[in-house]
Amino acid sequence: MAFKMSAGECSVQIEDLPPVQERFFNRELSWLAFNRRVLAEAVNPDYPLLERLRFLSISGSNLDEFMMVRVAGIAAQVRRQIDELSIDGKTPQQQLGALLDAVKDLIDSQQDVLADLKDELAEAGIRIIDNDALNKGEAEWLRDYFEEHVVPVLTPQAIDPAHPFPFIANQGTGILFQLQRTADGAAVTEMILIPPALPRFVRLPGPKASWVGIEELVRRHATLLFPGFKILGDGTFRVLRDSDIEIEEDAEDLVRYFRTAIQRRRRGKVILLHLQENFDADAEKLLRQQLRLDHALVIKSRGLLAISGLSAVIEEDRQDLKFDPYNPRYPERILEHDGDCFSAIREKDLVIHHPYESFEVVIDFLRQAAADPDVVAIKQTLYRAGKQSAVIAALIAAAEAGKSVTAVVELKARFDEEQNLMWAAQLERAGVQVIYGFVDWKTHAKVSMVVRREGGGYRTYCHFGTGNYHPVTARIYTDLSFFTADPRMGRDAGQLFNFVTGYVEPKHTELLAISPINLRERLYECIEREVMLAKKGRPAMIWAKLNQLTDPDLIDRLYLASMAGVEIRLVVRGICCLKPGVPGLSETIEVKSIIGRFLEHSRIWAFGNGANLPNKRARVFISSADGMSRNMGRRVEVLVPVKNPTVHDQILDQVMLANLLDTEQSWELGPDGEYERFEKGDPSFNLHGYFMTNPSLSGRGAALSKGRKVPKLALRRGAANRG
Repeated sequence: MAFKMSAGECSVQIEDLPPVQERFFNRELSWLAFNRRVLAEAVNPDYPLLERLRFLSISGSNLDEFMMVRVAGIAAQVRRQIDELSIDGKTPQQQLGALLDAVKDLIDSQQDVLADLKDELAEAGIRIIDNDALNKGEAEWLRDYFEEHVVPVLTPQAIDPAHPFPFIANQGTGILFQLQRTADGAAVTEMILIPPALPRFVRLPGPKASWVGIEELVRRHATLLFPGFKILGDGTFRVLRDSDIEIEEDAEDLVRYFRTAIQRRRRGKVILLHLQENFDADAEKLLRQQLRLDHALVIKSRGLLAISGLSAVIEEDRQDLKFDPYNPRYPERILEHDGDCFSAIREKDLVIHHPYESFEVVIDFLRQAAADPDVVAIKQTLYRAGKQSAVIAALIAAAEAGKSVTAVVELKARFDEEQNLMWAAQLERAGVQVIYGFVDWKTHAKVSMVVRREGGGYRTYCHFGTGNYHPVTARIYTDLSFFTADPRMGRDAGQLFNFVTGYVEPKHTELLAISPINLRERLYECIEREVMLAKKGRPAMIWAKLNQLTDPDLIDRLYLASMAGVEIRLVVRGICCLKPGVPGLSETIEVKSIIGRFLEHSRIWAFGNGANLPNKRARVFISSADGMSRNMGRRVEVLVPVKNPTVHDQILDQVMLANLLDTEQSWELGPDGEYERFEKGDPSFNLHGYFMTNPSLSGRGAALSKGRKVPKLALRRGAANRG
């Protein structure tokens, strides 16, 4: 569809832009570039050693999920001979070939980083045992541990015509042993699958930390498993399977469907066979045949398989090798009201900046609603709530207190489906009305709505979040929690819940934009307005903070805005398919990515509205949605306008500006797709450090005028615009 700016302000149309190969980066390769930035933090000398090991582990778990979902999806397209082109015009076959090389290179880099970290950790008193020699005491302890705790749960299985090849579960690790029977010299192949119940790493006792991987422990003591055999060789392997769940639109019972689908996931097609370097050629051939590899990747690498398991070592009690502990602040605004959330929100809108401000505010909001006799109804969306969820407990307490409680539980939250099914069952038993939403759309909006009896009528209090109702991730994800008692917001939130629970599509909303109804159109209208201002010679600016930017239509509109002279600055943590700084296409667009101690997760849009950003009349929004096609067309999301002046200043002049000013954790994206780490500069600026040491504006209340002033951030304008 061609796109023209209003009133002929811009003659360029989308169809006039360069071909897709010239204006978009490949989505999958962009994700791998993101994970490389995560891996780069594992060699960051500014971080303590165990935190560097944590980043290495995260890069491993990230890569596992990428393989099980994204690469698996492309491989499925190849198998089914689907020729759907990627955003940059590549066929599935072309993408799969490029990904094999890139994934292999990334795994090699992970092993290089691990080798260096092992040396540094050993110097610091933490040993990760590989082929290391053990002293007599260590060897005896490990042998005893193996016999008492490991042998009882292992099941060696011969691989021959009399024994069917065992099923290897998703993320399963096994060891193939080539043996020779001493009695008659016969060759025997045996497989041992590592049960998931066993710890990934075992710590030897003593003040000096020594950790051994479970597969290394088994290999070292294999003679105890195979008496009467000579061990000729062994090789460790790992399997990843397709773990995506395809939704059938005609599913009659979503709960039953997902319970079945979760079981199918464990038996999905193999997408990666990861082998230890020097894996026996005959054994590899056996695995290839038995696993029926079909467009799966087979990768050999040195070092440790399942690198995500290093998270166990990070639990070592060595605070000197970790970040200094950080305790989030509780907003003074609410304390000024004696902890009464409703009173504080009633006074004026409030935004909480996690993890710098405590997620307990959100929990207290719901707990207070559950205990308050004047609260008559609570409506809540639940996308990811975690394993130990105080949110679930509050909703159950409210239902048991006789309040009307509705919970929209999203069964399609990837890898949380099983947990969400469990929560749904508990909620239903307590009397909560549980809704599963749409079959083909995920309900990704983060909304809580409390209806309270006040002054002869009812008042609605709302919470809108950019992150999940998950107490654990709220300690490491940077997100915004917006509280309001604005009646317009309450009416819009009511329409949102009616849309999800009863398929009653809102015909008009007063403030909120909701996808897939009108969120995309609201963003386009804001972009178009900036273009019109630029054409009139007035300042025209767009700032945005997102996790991903992949929607081609949205990107094209940003290109058209750039071509019209709009200055655009984007903070995109992960995948970015937009090419910045391309002459004649995106000369006024800059893109940066921030990777640091906390995971940048909040989504913010700001439009200059006729003046340079930041300014008082800028149009500012927070959202649950990323710049992806699925968020704007296949998910229920919200775009929330910020009207309160103090909240407006905090989000624009504090949160957004700090992201743009950061130099210590930032990477700049070039027009060639390469990311270059910012030079720290003099002075340097660390946004995480800034927020850990400076309270937010909105949460301070009266203390803002009495106490220590929050340092005002300022943007130095120039060609580089690096603050």
